[in-house]
Amino acid sequence: MSYLRLEKAVMTNLQESLRRELLRTNRSGAYSSSTLVDCNTRKYHGLLVVPVPELDDENHVLLSSLDCTVIQHGAEFNLGLHKYQGNNFSPNGHKYIREFDASLVPTTTYRVGGVILKKEVIFQHYEDRILIRYTLVEAHSATTLRFRPFLAFRSVRQFTHENMTASREYHEIDGGIKTCMYAGYPDLYMQFSKKNEFVFHPDWYRGVEYPKEQERGYASNEDLYVPGYFEMPIKKGESIVFAGSTSQIKSSSLKKLFDEEVADRIPRDNFYHCLVTAAHQFHNRQPNDDRYLLAGYPWFKARARDTFIALPGLTLAIGEVDYFEMVMKTSEKALREFMDDKPISGKIYEIEQPDVPLWAIWAIQQYAKEVGRDKCFEMYGKLIQDIVKYVLDGKHPNLRLDDNGLLYSNGRNKAVTWMNSTANGRPVVPRSGYIVEFNALWYNALKFSASMAADKADAKGAEELETLAATVKKSFVDTFVNEYGYLLDYVDGNMMDWSVRPNMIFAVALDYSPLSQDQMKSVVDICTRELLTPKGLRSLSPKSGGYNPIYVGPQTQRDYAYHQGTAWPWLGGFYMEACLKLYKRSRLSFIERQLVGYEDEMDYHAIGTISELFDGNPPFHGRGAMSFAMNVAEILRTLKLIDKYSYQK
Repeated sequence: MSYLRLEKAVMTNLQESLRRELLRTNRSGAYSSSTLVDCNTRKYHGLLVVPVPELDDENHVLLSSLDCTVIQHGAEFNLGLHKYQGNNFSPNGHKYIREFDASLVPTTTYRVGGVILKKEVIFQHYEDRILIRYTLVEAHSATTLRFRPFLAFRSVRQFTHENMTASREYHEIDGGIKTCMYAGYPDLYMQFSKKNEFVFHPDWYRGVEYPKEQERGYASNEDLYVPGYFEMPIKKGESIVFAGSTSQIKSSSLKKLFDEEVADRIPRDNFYHCLVTAAHQFHNRQPNDDRYLLAGYPWFKARARDTFIALPGLTLAIGEVDYFEMVMKTSEKALREFMDDKPISGKIYEIEQPDVPLWAIWAIQQYAKEVGRDKCFEMYGKLIQDIVKYVLDGKHPNLRLDDNGLLYSNGRNKAVTWMNSTANGRPVVPRSGYIVEFNALWYNALKFSASMAADKADAKGAEELETLAATVKKSFVDTFVNEYGYLLDYVDGNMMDWSVRPNMIFAVALDYSPLSQDQMKSVVDICTRELLTPKGLRSLSPKSGGYNPIYVGPQTQRDYAYHQGTAWPWLGGFYMEACLKLYKRSRLSFIERQLVGYEDEMDYHAIGTISELFDGNPPFHGRGAMSFAMNVAEILRTLKLIDKYSYQK
């Protein structure tokens, strides 16, 4: 039985199928996404969504959807589905779905009377081209297919409405047409592998509604332009391939191209392979060959902190050392530009956040475990030294090294940590001063840098770093450890945050911890009792003031809930690493059971990947972005850690 197969009962039940989404990417920034029944429920959904750098730094929905109609004996059966205002769904094509299978290529099988039609959808790697193959599996009489494209030509953050500015002009090309609704946009090429007739019949479909946007408190409806329809006969056993793209291709090559793309895919036949496929979706290769990791889909860009946290899991954990090095090359360039106070030339954002260089060292530390310390020093030894010196010299605009060895960051008026939600222009969680994970990362960075210096016979440099690390260790314990056995989240002068938050887990999980064995166990025990859920660690304990675990409602309401009790799988990854570090193989079965909560997500929410965050209370619904890099990365890294500890005696 297929690992990612959903039967008719699920697909035809809109309460079930509309909450399940599908994501396809081309590894260059473009993507295709909708629900499993091809009914768009977000403004970010679309069959072909591409970056248009000539316009802005956003993605743009060119082709919203493509409705297919089966025609026999003059009777028409439209397989499409759209939601309109007033909770009206039309034309209800989902009722013809017999099954859905996403184990290799997302495949939907429709049955209309004696007709069985199979639809397979794939996104060509590194090209802005969506490919759909329709195969007539069964038919007892002459069958015609009609295809009606719904066009948007707008940013993912906006809506389009009926207007007189939109161009109706189109040009016939090999196997189809090309058209462009507005100046500044690329042409949209719609082609078929088989000769077809295009009937120009322009119209606007008004009042298309996106319920996910309603839930999020945003405007939620738009009008979509349909220029006409394509029509062609199809015989039993025949396949027809459609291509929607920003460039033209020979229509005769479409069938071969589809087969080649399928052959390049990893079957999603188990949990691990689903995560590997999801990991590859975050890849982003730019024309200048810069390599990035997108923080998530559908709205995130490449963010520096997310990049360094996700990088080991998305590359090293699946044996892709070369991609680690490519992303690190691009990221190192941006990091050095920032440290040299030069403009950032690449497309990596938030490089100025104070913990970013510390996470960079952590990522390199994971690389050392994979390839060996000699190779690591050869590749990144100078970068490690330069980062540590940069911090020691006090050159970072928001990292102050105090006499007690701890790092101080000002986050009172602007969020500086991963807990970065804001409301009314101010941080919801104003973490400022001595921040617990910043200083855990700092201690870890000093110890790792000292050990690398010792390896290279730099006794003086190693001794200086070890001396400072010893000071940091004492100050860390004096500052953060409290009488209740957990760590304060941040300390700023007389202000101490006693909230039980997950950020203290890093002080246990990192290779070098400033805590004693008993202190580490106490932290893990409290995280287990108050923060652990089947979907990761809560961002705040239910026993702490301000607990708000349900991430729903308008933007402001969600901002106040974002880090006030919601659960995050990537934090769960560090928690599980801490457990294995402390208890070794005795916690393996516990960790494996914890992973079941993530595997449950493979056929729910976004198929084959992990949502951005989850409600902190049962039933722990997935929320936010449909796919989040740090979550996928940390689960993959946990799976590799399980293998490591399983083979240890």
